[in-house]
Amino acid sequence: MSTAYISEVLPIPGIRGPSVDIGALVEEGKEVTSHCEPDLAHRRVSWKPEGHNTWHWLGNKINYIEMGDPSKPALLLIHGFGVSSFHFRHNLPELSKNYHVYAFDMLGFGCSSMPVQDYEPEVWRDQTIAFVQEVIGRPTAIAGNSLGGLAALYAAASQKLQHLVTGCILMNAALRFKSTEPKHAFVSTKCEEDQANPKLITKMWGSFQRLVLGASFEFTKQPERIEKVLRHVYAVNTANVDGELIESIKHSSLHENAAEVYYRVLSKNGAGTKIFADDLLAQLKCPLMLCWGTKDPWFKTDACEKIQALYKQTLRVDVSAGHCPHDENPDDVNSAIHSFMSASC
Repeated sequence: MSTAYISEVLPIPGIRGPSVDIGALVEEGKEVTSHCEPDLAHRRVSWKPEGHNTWHWLGNKINYIEMGDPSKPALLLIHGFGVSSFHFRHNLPELSKNYHVYAFDMLGFGCSSMPVQDYEPEVWRDQTIAFVQEVIGRPTAIAGNSLGGLAALYAAASQKLQHLVTGCILMNAALRFKSTEPKHAFVSTKCEEDQANPKLITKMWGSFQRLVLGASFEFTKQPERIEKVLRHVYAVNTANVDGELIESIKHSSLHENAAEVYYRVLSKNGAGTKIFADDLLAQLKCPLMLCWGTKDPWFKTDACEKIQALYKQTLRVDVSAGHCPHDENPDDVNSAIHSFMSASC
C-alpha cells in the first residue's frame, strides 16, 4: 500500500444489529461481564471518551471492551487503522448473546497509550498474543478488520498462540501477497553525489515525509474530512457514518503524540508491510473465514481468491459493503461470525 493509500483507510460503520439483553441474562442467573454500556434503544455500544477497561501491557495502558457470559466461547475483535474498539459498536452487543466478546484499542489508537516508538506489524501481533494469554486466558477466536486483520492473522499463525486459537476471521484485511510483488527490484538512478551520501539523502527524505504527513494529519482530523473519507469507504450504506463515529476518530487525533504516531505508523506500513500473507497462511493451523465487503475501494475480492488458493480450510462470505463490513452491514457480519463460530470454533 502506498502512504497516500493507507492514510485514507479510516475504519468505518454500518447497519445496526440487535443487542444483548443484559437484564434478561441476569434474571436467568447467568454471570455477565459488561464493562461497557450498550445503548439498548439504538442497539449499540455508546461512545465513551474516557474508555472502558484498562489492561497494562509493557508499561502502556490498553483500553478494551468486554461483554457477555464468561462461560461461553471467547471471541476477540481487532479494529483497523485510525479507529478503535468502538468501531465494533454494532457487533459487541449482538455477538455477546452467544460469546464472551472482547475488543481492544491497538497501541497507538483510540483510548490506548500512544507512545512515540516504531510501529511494525509485530507490535500489534505481540499485543494480541499477550492479550489472549493474559486477559482472556483460554481458547479464543480472533477477528480483525483492515490493519487489525493483519494483526489477527499474524497472531493466529504464531507458534506462541496457535494452541489457543480456535478460529480466525478476516474482514477486508490489509494483507500483502508475494504474487503481487514486482519480479525485478527497482534500480535507482540517483546521481553520484546522492550515492556518496546515502545517510544524508535518507534523513532528508524522512524529513520531507514527516512534513507532508504532518500536514495531511492536520487536514484529515477535521470532522468534515473524516466524514468524507468514511462515506467513501462505506460504499453501499452510509447510514452509520454518524456523529459518534466521527467524534471517536477525532478524539484520538487530539492526543499530544497523535501526529507523531500517525507518521510512524504510516512510514513503517504505508508502503506495504514486509509480512506476506503467503507465509502466515503456511503457518496457520485453525479454521479461517473471510467476511469480505465486496465493494471495498481498496482491498478487492481478488485477495479472497488468493487466500483461498493458499489455505484450503477457508470459508468465504461475501458481504454487501465496503472496507468495513462489520459496521456498514453488521447484521450480515454478525450472522456470518455466529455461523462460523458455531460450526468451527
